[in-house]
Amino acid sequence: MADKQPRNGDSGAAVAVDDPRMVRNVVLVGPSGSGKTTLTEALLTVSGTVNRAGSVVEGTTVCDHDPAAVRQQRSVGLAVAPVLHDGVKINLIDTPGYADFVGELRAGLRAADAALFVVSASEGVDAATVALWEECAAVGMPRAVVIARLDHHRADVMGEIAACQEAFGAGVLPLYLPASGGEPGLIGLITQRLYDYSNGYPPALGEPDPADLDRMTEARNELIEGIIAESEDESLMDRYLGGEEISEDTLISDLETAVARGSFHPVMPVCATTSLGLAEVLNGIVRAFPSPLEHPLPRISSIDGTQTIELAADPGGPLAAEVVRTAVDSYVGRVSLVRVFSGTLRPERPVHVSGHGLAERGHEDHDADERVAHLYSPLGANLREVPYCVAGDLCALTKVGSAETGDTVSSPEHPLLMKPWTMPEPLLPVAIVAHNRSDEDTLARNLSRLVAGDPTLRLERNAETSQLVLWCMGEAHADVVLSRLRAGGAEVDTEPVKVSLRETFAGPAKGHGRHVKQSGGHGQYAVCDIEVEPLERGAGFEFVDRIVGGAVPHQFIPSVEKGVRAQLQRGLAAGHPVVDLRVTLVDGKAHSVDSSDAAFQTAGALALKDAAANGRVTLLEPLDEVAVRLPDEHLGTVLGDLSSRRGRVLGTESAGGGRTVIRAEVPATELLRYATDLRSLTSGTATFTRRHARFDPLPQALAGR
Repeated sequence: MADKQPRNGDSGAAVAVDDPRMVRNVVLVGPSGSGKTTLTEALLTVSGTVNRAGSVVEGTTVCDHDPAAVRQQRSVGLAVAPVLHDGVKINLIDTPGYADFVGELRAGLRAADAALFVVSASEGVDAATVALWEECAAVGMPRAVVIARLDHHRADVMGEIAACQEAFGAGVLPLYLPASGGEPGLIGLITQRLYDYSNGYPPALGEPDPADLDRMTEARNELIEGIIAESEDESLMDRYLGGEEISEDTLISDLETAVARGSFHPVMPVCATTSLGLAEVLNGIVRAFPSPLEHPLPRISSIDGTQTIELAADPGGPLAAEVVRTAVDSYVGRVSLVRVFSGTLRPERPVHVSGHGLAERGHEDHDADERVAHLYSPLGANLREVPYCVAGDLCALTKVGSAETGDTVSSPEHPLLMKPWTMPEPLLPVAIVAHNRSDEDTLARNLSRLVAGDPTLRLERNAETSQLVLWCMGEAHADVVLSRLRAGGAEVDTEPVKVSLRETFAGPAKGHGRHVKQSGGHGQYAVCDIEVEPLERGAGFEFVDRIVGGAVPHQFIPSVEKGVRAQLQRGLAAGHPVVDLRVTLVDGKAHSVDSSDAAFQTAGALALKDAAANGRVTLLEPLDEVAVRLPDEHLGTVLGDLSSRRGRVLGTESAGGGRTVIRAEVPATELLRYATDLRSLTSGTATFTRRHARFDPLPQALAGR
């Protein structure tokens, strides 16, 4: 995302708009392979933004510029491609459709005001597609449906529309129907005209074939009733049912209202290779999709979060913008994609960058004042300079070193903070190690950049296992992360992930610790006797003093405890930390000259090791509480799989919409690959969360692994 020069095929300079009403921010959503990137490429071509369309297979599209996207032949990151149509700037936001990159999808939903939901005319609507629809519905995103890939030999537009209606609800109705003649064309149900693409783009207007009139009339009546049902004019339905012809302008106005509410979803057939329907998509975006003025802003507050700030998409208001994506380019460094919600962002001005609320992801709270040198309008990987960016528009900033994904950009005089959007939890651990010592510094630098730009990536430095672990969304996400690390010059290898275990005593034991040394001069003398007994899981460590008669001087009793605690951390039989234990100091001996704090620390540690030798130490494994949300048809399969992982099902509950939530306790060692395995078992339709519950004894049969 760096090249400031137009790529081969680009035409014209970027345009900065002055009025939020002349902006449409549209995110393209849909399953992988549905044709989102190809559709974007076609819209760029017919609008004159690029001179020729690129190919996903050849790796020449504007949006799939990431080397991982070219290699995998699918989008792996969010990309922005603006087009101009009828004087309106349309920011097309192409997002990945694969489940591993749902973080990029959510960033796109944050940046957009409406969504084009793209489904293939030949694939039907599977459960993964419904899950994507639910992602949009969860944030109240207005949606229209595009039936793409009409040139496929198995394309069935009417069948796909019916499938969408069944999967997404009765609010899904077509605006256009494919003409039944041999020539490519669409019938407009509102205009009752034929859009003839026989000679390509733009279409020629004509009259529908008489053979299409009956089905056009039936579909048109259903469409008009659906639009009017959402109208604020309560008399409109009575007038329509009374035989009055509703004007086209009224229908389009009410259509826009219904779409903006998120309760009505128009359907448009499209074929990117023949340009069929592209004019209708562009017109629909301009005329039916909400502008930034009609989309509610995220919650904005003062830096300390105590005062909520009410703002609107006003170019003259206080500056409030958000970093929706961060990328690192080898030439220009950090590139921040920014959505301006209020005010106007200008170059050569200071800004305040603030990030709070993501500390658990490794993004520590931070505030910094920086200077914005230049503003750019991104076109895929290309950056085209613009003089300003008003409320409602998108732009890119470079070399703002403190900016991370989710950060708020505001005025230094009036710093603000936006509540971050909900980030998915990464659940697939991947342990990495530098290939050799010379790669360690490069690896550290690249990791900090990747984590700053990807909130779905979590970095864990596990002190107990001495491993560097990347928590990813899935195998495809992990593959992209590793590719980017290697592309940055860091050779890395992966290794099996180690799970942190614990040790405890299986029963009572006694220990004797004697530390006596005399080598001339001041010696060392400390003797202590302890009794050890296990506690219930999660109870922690207790130290009890039962010394009588001053056998161990009062000032050395804390030293014994300190030595015991140090040995607990070092471990006993297998070198894992020891937990859930009560240690009682019952006796000991001291020397008036040679006893010391250090000596009694050593004696305390030796006493605990002696107790371990006399007693029985057992290993404990971490147990996680897991909640799996899945379609009902996969319930039996997932329950059986959990049992095979030594899981204990706590219960199930209905989640509505044909879904169930399973709650279970599962050993963490059995969950290392669960993110991938669960997706395979349920065709990508199930999700799960996990949290540490406690440590439980590791079965003896597994202790030797």
